[in-house]
Amino acid sequence: MNTKNLVLMALLVSVGAALYVVIPGFSGGMKPDFMLTMMFIGILLFPNVKSVFLLAVTTGVLSGLFSTFPGGFLPNIIDKFITAFVFLALVLIMKKFVAKLPVAIFLCGLGTVLSGSIFLSAAIFVIGAEIPFGALFLTVVLPAIVLNAVAFAIIYPIVIKLVKRSKFETAVTRTV
Repeated sequence: MNTKNLVLMALLVSVGAALYVVIPGFSGGMKPDFMLTMMFIGILLFPNVKSVFLLAVTTGVLSGLFSTFPGGFLPNIIDKFITAFVFLALVLIMKKFVAKLPVAIFLCGLGTVLSGSIFLSAAIFVIGAEIPFGALFLTVVLPAIVLNAVAFAIIYPIVIKLVKRSKFETAVTRTV
C-alpha cells in the first residue's frame, strides 16, 4: 500500500465526513450516511483487505464520533466494519461487471440497505433501545438508499475521471 493510495482514501473519507456533518439529522437523529458512499467508492478503487480494513475502521470511528443518533458510536463501528467486508466480497464476486456504473450504483444501494439494517440491529441490541425497526427502516434507511445512490451516481464518475488522469494505481486504472 503506497502513500498516494492512502492519501486518496483519506480524501474520500474526509469528503464523506464533511457531507455527513453538513446534512441535518431527521427521525430520531438519524441521517443519510455519505461517509458510507465514499467508503464504497474507496472499496471499488482499492478492493483489497488492507485498504478495506483501513476504510472500515476510519469511516466507522468518524461516523460514530459525528453520529447524532443517541448511543450511535458503537453501532456505527460495527455497521461499517461488517458492511465494508460484505461489500468487498460482492465487488470481488462481480469483478467483471462492477466497472459498469449501473452495477456499481446497485451495489451502493444494496450496501446501504445492509448498512442501515446492521446499524439499526446493532443499536437495538447494543444499546438496548426500544426502537421500532420497521418504522426507522422505512423513514431513514429507504430515503438513505435513494440519497446515497444519487450521490454515488454523481460522485463516482467524477472520481473515476480524476483517477484515470492521475498516476494513481487503482482497480479502475488497471482495467483500462
